[in-house]
Parts: sequence; C-alpha cells; structure tokens
Amino acid sequence: MDFRIDPDKCVTCLACVRVCPADAVAVQEQRVSIVDDACTRCGICLPACPHDAITAHGDQTRALALAIGGDAVLILSVESAAYFYPSTPEQVVNACYAAGYRAVHRGVLGDELVAEQYRELLADDGWGTIIRSTCPVIVETVRMQYPELVPFLAPVATPIAAEARYLKAMYGGDTPVVYAGVCVTEGGPDVDAAVTFAELEVVLGKRGVRVEEQPLYFSRIPEERRRFWSTAGGLPLDLLMEERHSSRRFRKVRGLGQLEAIARAVGVDKIDLGFVDILPCEGCLDHPLLGPRDELFRRREIVGATEPPRASRSVLAEGVAISVGAVFPMHRNGHRPAAEEVDEILEQIGLAPNGRPWDCGACGYATCQQFAVAAVQGRTTLKSCPPHLNREAALAHQAAAVDALTGLASFRVLRDRLATEVARARRTGERFAVLFMDLDNFKQVNDKFGHEAGNAVLKSCAQECGQHIRTTDLAGRYGGDEFVLVLVGTGQDGAHGVGEKVRAAVEAIGVRLGYPAGLVTASIGVAEYRPDREDEDVLVAADRALYRAKAAGRNQVATGE
Repeated sequence: MDFRIDPDKCVTCLACVRVCPADAVAVQEQRVSIVDDACTRCGICLPACPHDAITAHGDQTRALALAIGGDAVLILSVESAAYFYPSTPEQVVNACYAAGYRAVHRGVLGDELVAEQYRELLADDGWGTIIRSTCPVIVETVRMQYPELVPFLAPVATPIAAEARYLKAMYGGDTPVVYAGVCVTEGGPDVDAAVTFAELEVVLGKRGVRVEEQPLYFSRIPEERRRFWSTAGGLPLDLLMEERHSSRRFRKVRGLGQLEAIARAVGVDKIDLGFVDILPCEGCLDHPLLGPRDELFRRREIVGATEPPRASRSVLAEGVAISVGAVFPMHRNGHRPAAEEVDEILEQIGLAPNGRPWDCGACGYATCQQFAVAAVQGRTTLKSCPPHLNREAALAHQAAAVDALTGLASFRVLRDRLATEVARARRTGERFAVLFMDLDNFKQVNDKFGHEAGNAVLKSCAQECGQHIRTTDLAGRYGGDEFVLVLVGTGQDGAHGVGEKVRAAVEAIGVRLGYPAGLVTASIGVAEYRPDREDEDVLVAADRALYRAKAAGRNQVATGE
C-alpha cells in the first residue's frame, strides 16, 4: 500500500508533516510528497489532512485481474462488516464470490496460527521481554527508529501473512492470494495483491457486482469463521484472560510514542517488561481508513455482533504444516546531515527570551534540534515553526517601520504618527510643528558622483536629523531626498530654530564630504498645527512653506503663512 498526495488538493499546510511519526513527508518549496522508503503506513496523515489530499492505494488492478482469472483466494478481514454496514457480512462474502474469487476466508485462520505460535513461545518462562510483532506499523517503526528493540520483537509473522502461507499450502503453492483490509501491508510478500475496502468496492463494481443486491444468506458454505485459541489480531485468548493489564508479565500499550519509553526501559534501564502488547492505535477498527475515531465504539459493536460462537476444538486442518516464523532485518541508514546546515536552521529559529531553545513541539518535533535535522533532510520547512514565523513577522514589522537606507521612520510610521499628534492636539490643545526638508541639488550629486555617493549623503542627512531632535520627536524619510520632522510641544518659532540647525548641518555635510560649495544644501518648510484650523493639513502647509524656501533661492528655512 502506498500513500499519495494529490497536488491539486494539497495547499502545503504541513499538517501531515506535524503528525507523521516517521518523518516520511518530504517538503520541497511548495511541493509535498511522501517518501515511500521511510513511510511506515500508519495512516495518521489521512485524517490529519484538512483538504483530503492524501489517499491510500493498494493493488487494485492486480486484485481485479485475479478476480477475473477465477483462481484467487480472498482473505477478507473481519473489519469489512463495519465498512460495508448496513450490508451484512453474508452479502459481502457473496459479492466477493460473484466477482470471481475462488474462496473467501475471514482472517480467522491467521489469527489462530499466530495465537498458537505465541502460546508455544510464551510457554518458556525465561523470555524476559517480547514485543508483539503482529502489526507491521510497529515492526517498521522499530526497525527504522528503534533498532535496539529488533531483538525483542516476537519472531512471529502477522496473521495475514500466516494465513496466506496456510492457504497456499491448502490450495497449492501457485494459488494467488488477495487480501482486503485496512492495514494492507500486513500480508507483506506472502500475498499477491492487497487492497483497501474502498478498492475492493471498486473491483466489485467493475465486475458488475453490488453488495447490497446480494442474498442475506450465504450462497455457498462459508469458510471457517470460528475461533478457538485466538482473539482478533492473533493474541491467545488464555493470555488475555490469565494476565491482568497491570501484570508484570503482560503490558498493554497503545501509540507509537510509547516505543521510546520501551526502548529506554529495555536498553538503558535493563528492565524485563514481559509480553508487550503494543499497537499504534486501538486495533484495526481504529485505523484511519475505517473512518473517524469517534465512531470506534459503533464499529466495535457492529463487528462484535457478527462474531460467531467459539469452536470447541482447533479449527486448523490437520496435516497442513507451515512456518509462522518471521525475521526482522535491521534498517541501516548512515546518512547524517552536515552540522553546519543544522546550525544554520537553528540560527534562523533563534532562541527563547531566556536564551534557551524553544523546544515547544508545535512543529511536530520534540526539540528544535530534531526539527532542524528534519528540515535539512527535506522532511519539513521553517514554515511549520511558530517561533521562526513570529520572529519573521517581527522583523517584517520592523522593516515596514524603519527605512532600510537611512534608519529613520518609514512613511507609514510617519503618517500614523501625524494622525496621532493631530488627535492629541485636538484633545489637549497642545501644539506641535512639522519640518519638511528637501535636498536642493540631490539629482546632480547622483548624476555626477553616482548613486552610492548619493546614498552616503542621504545617510548623513538622516543622522543629522536624528541628532537635532528629542526622543519624543520623530524624524522620517518621506521619500527620495525628502525628510519630515515632527516636533512635539513645539511652536512655529521653536521649529524654525531647529530647522536652521538642520539646514546648517546639511550644508556642513557637503563640505565634510568634499563636494563643491553649494551642491549639498537643503530647503526646509516649517508649519505649526493649529487645532482651530481643523481643515488645514499641517503636512501640506509645511510642503507649501518648503516651496517658498525653494522659490526664495534654496538653502533656507521658510515658515507657513
């Protein structure tokens, strides 16, 4: 089974990245894909995607071809009763026969084979720690993330793999076996094709078969549906009955996150945990492919109602001998990202105010270090890091507030400050003044000496503007070679005096930088805001005064009318 992301539906929200326990989602710019070799097929990403962009795909084409051939045996997992409800299990089995499958089994034989193997394994008191290996998601996660736990995996195949071997022994080694269920990787290489229930429904439809139109009774004598040793999933019934969940010989654990604690207990603390019954969820009925989690108990009720009475003796045929053992090779991956690349990501994330890493977990990783490694490997991006996004937003806000060249306030900040001062003056009657300054021959500086020289003049002028005002005042770049100074609590006469100081300082800049006399000068217009003249724009008044200074010969300060 493969999980695929539909690029037409995916908006790169990275919800799948945050929940994937295997770091199997690759992010490249605006494209998200699933890394097949790293994916453990747990399915957690399916319900996490708010756009239904992730879909599961089995061997639908192969399963259809085998149904048409008429020689294939189908293993139909018991969860089909919940998926096809309100159609009955009898109708589903009849539909599979009508589609062309030679025989339809219910997965019970595999549970029985595995349960019997577990009973033999647990009969020895000296086994220490054994981890349940009937779930391929757990096995793959152990192999790829916790290789130190591989020796503790029970050397037992999954129930579907065991049943596939059993059926091939019964019907002949060349008999194709198809598996239909929710965890379609469970059969592994022992099955010839594996499909989800949704894909099985498509196969039936292409064969012209509708489940709801089938008889309510079995049209053929059904294959064995009763259990003797087992419970669903292949655990021995007597083990569950004899051992309390609080027992030191039996531990029921749910969730992939528990593997870290198990690895520490076994590898570091050297604790014998006994038999560890671990699954990524509450069993196959809790699998994301079957629907929302809040319907789990409804699904259990449906499947429980279809369970037949237990058999009084073993339901396995005598004389059919197969191996139910399994070997789990360790996953090798010596690739480690360069430390410099990881450090670069950590630098972009930044530290918390107390100087320590954020390690907030909002990105889906426990620590910033783990996130940085995943980012370098292309498994996530800084887009999913809230501290980085906050930092970028703060920098963007700062960039919008400060002119990049001069370091003075930007036009946006200048405009907002003027509106604030006008409102305050109307409320309190306190006056303020505005200076509008323009460099007289700035275009000539650029044309004759280059734009870098012009930028140096602008920076020097901005520095002088800042040095001649108080901390309560504001100096901003209006645009180009124009500057505006807002002087709080200052009248026209006081503002004129500040304007003269700034004008003289700008003229001195030209001399200091070695420009010809009179090339670097400034004309300044001064206007005082008067609350009694509400219709007058103080910035427009200062601009008019500036033009009067220009008309009077430049390099001077003029006041409003």
